[in-house]
Amino acid sequence: MRHRERHRTDRIAWLRAAVLGANDGIVSTGSLLLGVAAANATQGTLLATGVAGLVAGAMSMAAGEYVSVHSQADSEAAELERERRELAADHHAEHRELAAIYVGRGLEPALATEVAHQLMAHDALGAHARDELGISEAFSARPIQAALASAASFAVGAALPLLVTALTPMSYLIPLVAGTSLVFLAGLGAWAARAGGAGMAVGALRVTFWGALAMAVTAGVGALWGTVG
Repeated sequence: MRHRERHRTDRIAWLRAAVLGANDGIVSTGSLLLGVAAANATQGTLLATGVAGLVAGAMSMAAGEYVSVHSQADSEAAELERERRELAADHHAEHRELAAIYVGRGLEPALATEVAHQLMAHDALGAHARDELGISEAFSARPIQAALASAASFAVGAALPLLVTALTPMSYLIPLVAGTSLVFLAGLGAWAARAGGAGMAVGALRVTFWGALAMAVTAGVGALWGTVG
Protein backbone atom coordinates (compact mmCIF):
# COMPACT_ATOMS: atom_id res chain seq x y z
CA MET A 1 0.00 0.00 0.00
CA ARG A 2 1.14 3.52 -0.76
CA HIS A 3 2.21 5.45 2.31
CA ARG A 4 0.27 8.70 2.64
CA GLU A 5 1.09 11.59 4.93
CA ARG A 6 -0.88 14.73 5.56
CA HIS A 7 1.15 17.93 5.72
CA ARG A 8 0.13 21.50 6.43
CA THR A 9 2.21 23.16 3.72
CA ASP A 10 -0.67 23.07 1.24
CA ARG A 11 -2.64 25.32 3.61
CA ILE A 12 -0.09 28.11 3.75
CA ALA A 13 -1.41 30.30 0.93
CA TRP A 14 -5.06 30.46 1.97
CA LEU A 15 -4.33 30.23 5.70
CA ARG A 16 -2.05 33.26 5.65
CA ALA A 17 -4.58 35.32 3.71
CA ALA A 18 -7.52 34.19 5.88
CA VAL A 19 -5.77 34.81 9.19
CA LEU A 20 -4.46 38.18 8.04
CA GLY A 21 -7.93 39.21 6.87
CA ALA A 22 -9.77 38.10 10.00
CA ASN A 23 -7.14 39.64 12.27
CA ASP A 24 -7.33 42.94 10.42
CA GLY A 25 -11.11 42.83 10.45
CA ILE A 26 -11.30 42.43 14.22
CA VAL A 27 -8.46 44.81 15.07
CA SER A 28 -9.24 47.61 12.64
CA THR A 29 -13.01 47.58 13.13
CA GLY A 30 -12.81 47.10 16.90
CA SER A 31 -10.24 49.89 17.15
CA LEU A 32 -12.28 52.14 14.87
CA LEU A 33 -15.42 51.62 16.94
CA LEU A 34 -13.58 52.21 20.21
CA GLY A 35 -11.95 55.36 18.89
CA VAL A 36 -15.22 56.81 17.65
CA ALA A 37 -17.05 55.75 20.82
CA ALA A 38 -14.38 57.41 22.97
CA ALA A 39 -15.02 60.62 21.01
CA ASN A 40 -18.63 60.55 22.34
CA ALA A 41 -20.34 59.50 19.09
CA THR A 42 -23.89 58.16 19.07
CA GLN A 43 -24.65 54.48 18.56
CA GLY A 44 -26.10 55.21 15.12
CA THR A 45 -22.88 56.94 14.11
CA LEU A 46 -20.89 53.99 15.44
CA LEU A 47 -22.88 51.48 13.41
CA ALA A 48 -22.59 53.55 10.22
CA THR A 49 -18.86 53.91 10.82
CA GLY A 50 -18.47 50.20 11.47
CA VAL A 51 -20.37 49.14 8.35
CA ALA A 52 -18.38 51.58 6.21
CA GLY A 53 -15.17 50.25 7.75
CA LEU A 54 -16.21 46.66 7.05
CA VAL A 55 -16.97 47.29 3.38
CA ALA A 56 -13.94 49.49 2.77
CA GLY A 57 -11.63 47.14 4.63
CA ALA A 58 -12.82 44.03 2.82
CA MET A 59 -12.38 45.67 -0.57
CA SER A 60 -8.99 47.04 0.42
CA MET A 61 -7.82 43.64 1.62
CA ALA A 62 -9.01 41.97 -1.58
CA ALA A 63 -7.33 44.55 -3.80
CA GLY A 64 -4.11 44.53 -1.78
CA GLU A 65 -3.84 40.75 -1.70
CA TYR A 66 -4.65 40.42 -5.39
CA VAL A 67 -2.08 43.00 -6.46
CA SER A 68 0.70 41.71 -4.20
CA VAL A 69 0.14 38.02 -4.93
CA HIS A 70 -0.31 38.71 -8.64
CA SER A 71 3.09 40.43 -8.61
CA GLN A 72 4.53 37.24 -7.14
CA ALA A 73 2.76 35.18 -9.80
CA ASP A 74 4.16 37.45 -12.53
CA SER A 75 7.67 37.02 -11.14
CA GLU A 76 7.26 33.24 -11.02
CA ALA A 77 5.99 33.16 -14.60
CA ALA A 78 8.93 35.28 -15.79
CA GLU A 79 11.42 33.02 -14.02
CA LEU A 80 9.83 29.90 -15.48
CA GLU A 81 9.90 31.37 -18.98
CA ARG A 82 13.57 32.25 -18.55
CA GLU A 83 14.31 28.71 -17.36
CA ARG A 84 12.38 27.30 -20.32
CA ARG A 85 14.58 29.30 -22.72
CA GLU A 86 17.75 28.20 -20.95
CA LEU A 87 16.70 24.55 -21.19
CA ALA A 88 16.08 24.94 -24.91
CA ALA A 89 19.36 26.76 -25.48
CA ASP A 90 21.71 24.47 -23.51
CA HIS A 91 20.12 21.36 -22.04
CA HIS A 92 23.44 19.87 -20.96
CA ALA A 93 24.49 22.96 -19.01
CA GLU A 94 21.17 22.92 -17.20
CA HIS A 95 21.69 19.24 -16.40
CA ARG A 96 25.08 20.02 -14.86
CA GLU A 97 23.57 22.89 -12.91
CA LEU A 98 20.86 20.67 -11.45
CA ALA A 99 23.36 17.93 -10.61
CA ALA A 100 25.52 20.51 -8.82
CA ILE A 101 22.52 21.49 -6.69
CA TYR A 102 22.08 17.87 -5.60
CA VAL A 103 25.79 17.56 -4.85
CA GLY A 104 25.49 20.64 -2.66
CA ARG A 105 22.68 18.88 -0.78
CA GLY A 106 24.84 15.87 -0.01
CA LEU A 107 24.60 13.42 -2.92
CA GLU A 108 27.64 11.79 -4.47
CA PRO A 109 28.47 13.33 -7.88
CA ALA A 110 27.63 10.17 -9.82
CA LEU A 111 24.30 9.75 -8.04
CA ALA A 112 23.51 13.46 -8.40
CA THR A 113 24.14 13.23 -12.13
CA GLU A 114 21.82 10.23 -12.44
CA VAL A 115 19.09 11.85 -10.33
CA ALA A 116 19.28 15.01 -12.42
CA HIS A 117 19.12 12.93 -15.60
CA GLN A 118 16.03 11.00 -14.52
CA LEU A 119 14.18 14.02 -13.17
CA MET A 120 14.86 16.05 -16.30
CA ALA A 121 13.77 13.17 -18.47
CA HIS A 122 10.48 13.14 -16.59
CA ASP A 123 9.91 16.92 -16.30
CA ALA A 124 12.91 19.15 -16.89
CA LEU A 125 11.16 22.46 -16.26
CA GLY A 126 9.42 21.13 -13.15
CA ALA A 127 12.70 19.85 -11.72
CA HIS A 128 14.43 23.19 -12.22
CA ALA A 129 11.43 25.15 -10.97
CA ARG A 130 11.34 23.14 -7.76
CA ASP A 131 15.04 22.66 -7.00
CA GLU A 132 16.67 25.69 -8.61
CA LEU A 133 13.98 28.37 -8.31
CA GLY A 134 12.09 27.10 -5.26
CA ILE A 135 8.72 27.20 -7.05
CA SER A 136 6.33 24.36 -6.25
CA GLU A 137 2.63 23.68 -6.54
CA ALA A 138 2.06 23.97 -2.79
CA PHE A 139 3.66 27.41 -2.59
CA SER A 140 2.72 28.87 -5.97
CA ALA A 141 0.96 32.24 -6.01
CA ARG A 142 -2.84 32.21 -6.39
CA PRO A 143 -4.07 35.82 -6.58
CA ILE A 144 -7.81 35.11 -6.80
CA GLN A 145 -7.73 32.67 -3.90
CA ALA A 146 -5.76 35.11 -1.74
CA ALA A 147 -8.08 38.03 -2.58
CA LEU A 148 -11.27 36.10 -1.84
CA ALA A 149 -9.91 34.57 1.36
CA SER A 150 -8.75 37.96 2.65
CA ALA A 151 -11.97 39.81 1.79
CA ALA A 152 -14.26 37.13 3.23
CA SER A 153 -12.25 36.66 6.42
CA PHE A 154 -11.96 40.42 6.93
CA ALA A 155 -15.74 40.79 6.63
CA VAL A 156 -16.31 37.98 9.15
CA GLY A 157 -13.76 39.43 11.56
CA ALA A 158 -15.16 42.95 11.25
CA ALA A 159 -18.72 41.74 11.74
CA LEU A 160 -17.93 40.45 15.24
CA PRO A 161 -17.22 43.78 17.02
CA LEU A 162 -19.89 45.42 14.86
CA LEU A 163 -22.48 42.92 16.10
CA VAL A 164 -21.45 43.58 19.70
CA THR A 165 -21.85 47.30 19.08
CA ALA A 166 -25.36 46.82 17.70
CA LEU A 167 -26.48 44.74 20.72
CA THR A 168 -24.75 46.63 23.55
CA PRO A 169 -26.09 49.70 25.41
CA MET A 170 -23.85 52.74 25.06
CA SER A 171 -22.98 52.76 28.76
CA TYR A 172 -21.24 49.36 28.45
CA LEU A 173 -20.12 49.60 24.86
CA ILE A 174 -16.42 50.45 25.21
CA PRO A 175 -15.49 47.71 27.73
CA LEU A 176 -17.63 45.09 25.97
CA VAL A 177 -16.33 45.84 22.48
CA ALA A 178 -12.76 45.84 23.78
CA GLY A 179 -13.20 42.66 25.82
CA THR A 180 -15.02 40.63 23.19
CA SER A 181 -12.62 41.76 20.48
CA LEU A 182 -9.70 40.49 22.54
CA VAL A 183 -11.51 37.18 23.08
CA PHE A 184 -12.14 36.92 19.32
CA LEU A 185 -8.48 37.66 18.64
CA ALA A 186 -7.31 35.05 21.15
CA GLY A 187 -9.57 32.46 19.53
CA LEU A 188 -8.31 33.38 16.07
CA GLY A 189 -4.68 33.19 17.16
CA ALA A 190 -5.21 29.79 18.78
CA TRP A 191 -7.05 28.42 15.74
CA ALA A 192 -4.44 29.72 13.31
CA ALA A 193 -1.63 28.23 15.39
CA ARG A 194 -3.41 24.87 15.58
CA ALA A 195 -4.08 24.84 11.82
CA GLY A 196 -0.43 25.62 11.19
CA GLY A 197 0.86 23.07 13.72
CA ALA A 198 2.26 25.63 16.18
CA GLY A 199 1.60 26.22 19.88
CA MET A 200 -1.91 27.53 20.47
CA ALA A 201 -1.11 29.53 23.62
CA VAL A 202 1.73 31.42 21.98
CA GLY A 203 -0.35 32.13 18.89
CA ALA A 204 -3.25 33.44 20.97
CA LEU A 205 -1.01 35.61 23.13
CA ARG A 206 0.82 37.12 20.17
CA VAL A 207 -2.35 38.16 18.34
CA THR A 208 -4.07 39.40 21.49
CA PHE A 209 -1.14 41.59 22.53
CA TRP A 210 -0.95 43.49 19.26
CA GLY A 211 -4.72 43.80 19.06
CA ALA A 212 -4.90 45.23 22.57
CA LEU A 213 -2.16 47.72 21.75
CA ALA A 214 -3.93 48.88 18.58
CA MET A 215 -7.26 49.31 20.34
CA ALA A 216 -5.71 51.14 23.31
CA VAL A 217 -3.91 53.62 21.09
CA THR A 218 -6.98 54.25 18.91
CA ALA A 219 -9.27 54.67 21.92
CA GLY A 220 -6.78 57.11 23.42
CA VAL A 221 -6.73 59.19 20.25
CA GLY A 222 -10.53 59.15 20.10
CA ALA A 223 -10.83 60.26 23.73
CA LEU A 224 -8.34 63.07 23.13
CA TRP A 225 -10.23 64.19 20.04
CA GLY A 226 -13.53 64.14 21.93
CA THR A 227 -12.02 66.25 24.71
CA VAL A 228 -10.60 68.79 22.25
CA GLY A 229 -13.85 68.87 20.27
